[in-house]
Formats: sequence, structure tokens, C-alpha cells
Amino acid sequence: MNTELFIATRLAVDTSGQKTIARPILRISVYGIALSLAVMIISVCTVTGFKSEIRRKLIGFGSHIQILNYDSNFSFETKPISRSQPFTSFIDSLPGIKHVQVYATKPGIMKSKDEILGAIVKGIDSDFDWSFFLENLIEGDSFQVNDSMVTDKVLISNYMSKLLGLKVDDRFAMYFIDDRPRGRVFSVSGIYQTSLVEFDKQFLLADIKHVQSLNGWNEDQITGFEILIDDYEDMDFMAETVFSVAGLTFNPDGSKLNVVSIRDTYPQIFDWLGLIDKNVWVLLGLMLLVSVFNMVSGLLIMILDRTTMIGVLKSLGSGNPFIRNVFLYQAGYLMIKGLFWGNLLGLGICLLQHQFKFITLNPESYFLAFVPVNFNGWHIVLLNAGVLIITLIFLLLPSQVISRIDPARTLAFK
Repeated sequence: MNTELFIATRLAVDTSGQKTIARPILRISVYGIALSLAVMIISVCTVTGFKSEIRRKLIGFGSHIQILNYDSNFSFETKPISRSQPFTSFIDSLPGIKHVQVYATKPGIMKSKDEILGAIVKGIDSDFDWSFFLENLIEGDSFQVNDSMVTDKVLISNYMSKLLGLKVDDRFAMYFIDDRPRGRVFSVSGIYQTSLVEFDKQFLLADIKHVQSLNGWNEDQITGFEILIDDYEDMDFMAETVFSVAGLTFNPDGSKLNVVSIRDTYPQIFDWLGLIDKNVWVLLGLMLLVSVFNMVSGLLIMILDRTTMIGVLKSLGSGNPFIRNVFLYQAGYLMIKGLFWGNLLGLGICLLQHQFKFITLNPESYFLAFVPVNFNGWHIVLLNAGVLIITLIFLLLPSQVISRIDPARTLAFK
């Protein structure tokens, strides 16, 4: 039988009713650990959820990887490449590649009866993956693109709908300024809202044949390819793989193809998300420091409150390591109790936010309408294990006080 554990258990569940100064202080230590862990869990769940949601929306608009003309800048007036590339079937069959689709872009001016708005027409073909926009569709439906005819149906954002006063099935004109002004009349098929305001302000989806016609391109010419992959974490590796296949390809006019990832396209947003990671590490460090401070002070109080017991144990022949283990076991019990309530509080708040979304955000500043929550079991396990192990390691130092307690003195004043 583990004698140290037995004594620690009896101390932890003492029902004698004797009031001591240690009890409220130990209770505060448990509350401190619970609150610190709850803050850690909420921070990690919300930050990983925030990053995941922002990435998902950026990828929904621009895919993980793009292949386009090397001479193309980041404007939406692009130089075309050929749709008939020898590498497309090979890339589509690569492990980790989820989907490959073509696209073309063209800037223009939307006009309703009383308002105008600059926007980007993103031309899509029959191979377009609608899943992201269908998730964010609030009115109407998607439209069908086929090879036999051109459709005038378009998908616009809720921002465009409100600004221009457009509803589903309404028609509006859009003008394009090149060498000479040209116009098209579109019909609203559906309205989406992603809360990614900078993108909602810009993009509407239309048949790619409109963009090809406006740019004077033939059916084989496109802006580029969009590639969706299975796992975001593999994006750098997949981008290098795609570059090794497509990045060395030359167009008939001598220009090269360029392979860019979504991080290359929007570096400022991903740098911002990286900065959030640093803030979380600082917060986790501070909360861990609070937990350590609470338990160190709690352990010292426990030792001072039980000096007589320590003197008795030493007089009976117990060594310092034996007594130290008794108090470390008791501290571990209190920590596990604090971790239990911390998990309950932190996960409970996260579940409520996930279900009811009661904490909202300004979409223009944060690209989201509410605080998202991401549950990752490994993150929760690592937080609990980290707090428990690191705090117990720090408790070894104050437990050395036991070796300084002289049983003769403590028993003399009993």
C-alpha cells in the first residue's frame, strides 16, 4: 500500500470540521487553477476557431493554390493562359488534391437605378465547386453553367444586394471600361453572405463565357486554375509539388506559368493571424504563472498548517522524501479538482458560444460576425497535462521547506 498516498487522501477528505486558516486559502488556490485553465481553454478554442474560419473563407474565395500567368500582377485584369495544359490530369490525380477548377476575372461597375458599385466578376465554369457559397447562401440558389449556352444568372453578396437594392430575380446592368465601354445585363440568381466584408464588397460569380467574351478571349483561354487540397497543413508541400509540375511550363507566347498559394496572395491577413498566435502564447504563459503561484502559495500554507503533523511523522522515523510526497500528493489532488472545474467552466462557455453565438464581432474589423469556436481534443489534453506537470515541477522547490522543520521544536510547542 502507498502510505504517502493514504495519508494525503485522509488529509484531502478531512471531515473533522476543524476550522483552520489553510482551508479557505486552499479553496482559493483551487478556484485560481480552475479560472486559469478555463481562460486557457477559451483562448485556444476561440483563436484556433477564428484562424480556421478566416482561412476557410479565404480559401472559399480563392482556393488553396492557383496556377496563372507568371506576368499577371495582383490586379484582376489578367493575361490569359490555355485551359488545355498537359499537366491538368496529372495534378488532378495527385494524392491530397481535392479538386481543380478554372476561373477568369474581370473588373467592372455594377449599376442599379440609384446606385453604382465597383466589383469583380469571377467567371466560373461547369467544374466549379459550389460547396463554400452554398454554405453561405442566404437567398435564392446557385446557377447552372454549361457548354451549350451562356447564362446571365449571377450570384451577388448581401452587401451588394443592400447597397444596390437588388433582390433575387432582379436584373441589373454592369459596365466594363476597356478601349471602349461595354455593358452586360445580369439577373440575380442568389445572394450570399460570408461576413468577409472586403471580399463581399467585391466578388460576384458569373458564367466564365461572359469574361472570355469581354476580354476578347477564345473558349480555351482562362485566367488560371484553382486547386483545392484535402489538408491546409500540407499546403506548402502541395504548392511545391504543383510547381514542380506546372511551374516550369511555358505558354506558346514564351511566358511562364506561376504557382501561388493563398498565403502568397493575401500575406497581410496571414501575418495578422500569425500575430494572434503570439498573443495567445503570452496569455497562456501568464495563466500558467497564475496557476503556479496559486499552488506554490497553497502548498506553503499546507506545510505551515501541518507543522505539528510533520514533527510527529519525523519523530516516528519518516524521512523528508516521504513527507514531501504526502504534500505533493495532496497538492496533486487539489490541482486535479481545479482542473476538473476549469474544464467544466471553459468547455461549457465554449459550447454555449458554439451553440448560441452570443459573443458577436464587427465583421468590418474582424471578418466575422461572431466569435467562432474550434474544439480539438488534443489541445485540451495538452493544456491539462501541461498545467499539471509544470505546476508539480515548480512545487518541488517549496516542498523543500519540510527539510527545515525540526520535530523537537514543533512538538515542544504542541
